[in-house]
Amino acid sequence: MMDQRELESHIKAVHKAASANEPAASLIAMLEILKKDAAPTEEMLRTTKAGIVVGKLRSNANREVARVANEVVAKWKRGVEAEKKAKGLQPGGAKAHGSVSPAGKSSSPAPKPLVGGKKAYEGDTETRKYTTDKVDINRTSSQTRNNCIGLLYNGLGYRSTEPIANVLQRAQEVENAAYKAYNGETKEYKDKIRSLFQNLKVKTNAELGRNVMSGSITAERFVVMTSKELMSAEQRKTDAELEQENMKKAQVPMAEKSISDSLECSGCKKKMVSYSQAQTRSADEPMTTFCECMNCGKRWKFS
Repeated sequence: MMDQRELESHIKAVHKAASANEPAASLIAMLEILKKDAAPTEEMLRTTKAGIVVGKLRSNANREVARVANEVVAKWKRGVEAEKKAKGLQPGGAKAHGSVSPAGKSSSPAPKPLVGGKKAYEGDTETRKYTTDKVDINRTSSQTRNNCIGLLYNGLGYRSTEPIANVLQRAQEVENAAYKAYNGETKEYKDKIRSLFQNLKVKTNAELGRNVMSGSITAERFVVMTSKELMSAEQRKTDAELEQENMKKAQVPMAEKSISDSLECSGCKKKMVSYSQAQTRSADEPMTTFCECMNCGKRWKFS
């Protein structure tokens, strides 16, 4: 279930979507998440103003939006009433569990570690997937988008002890950000989701997933990061060293160079240019071409 920080973040997104007159389907999807994953206390509702924001949507022009908003508000009211009733059954604020007996012995074991107010994941984080966590990824009306949410869940959950609800919420936020950034279910959108998943699964790049989960890297920022930005500091250092090494090798004089009849020297305008090529950057980058004019001696390079 959502903690106060997550609820506040989600409510802001709902308010923004409603103010911007986004499609009803987007509002409905966000309200369904609230209905399924949010069980706020009276204090949380007061602090986040969630009741006010969702309550206004009960009069939305779209009947489906209004219906789901009514269901959310009704569920929250029942929860608050149950909360008040529970407090009424325990005068003085005494707790029902974990109380201390006169002999000083605790009546219940120590609680499990919490992450964001929820129990930390206790399964095998190496093989963690939405299927093993029994997570329902069907959060939109599109199977493609739902599959992408599942893929992102697998990437974010890898080697993470974050609670299931936290990982699922972040996976949905990232997918939604990618959907907007790449104009729907385009090839760019699908390629980016796969790229993000692959980077999250790199064992030496665990910091990436932690930063996305903590919010240090926002969903909007995450989906537009370049391949170099997605790398770990260690990966970037290795690539820089490889580039330097290849650059040195490429600059060693060669016994024989190829002469091009199509390259023209920008200095003397003669087509008497010798060239050599070398892979000076990572393998997925184009080769660097080193040129030398045999007429005037001018040298340059390009990729």
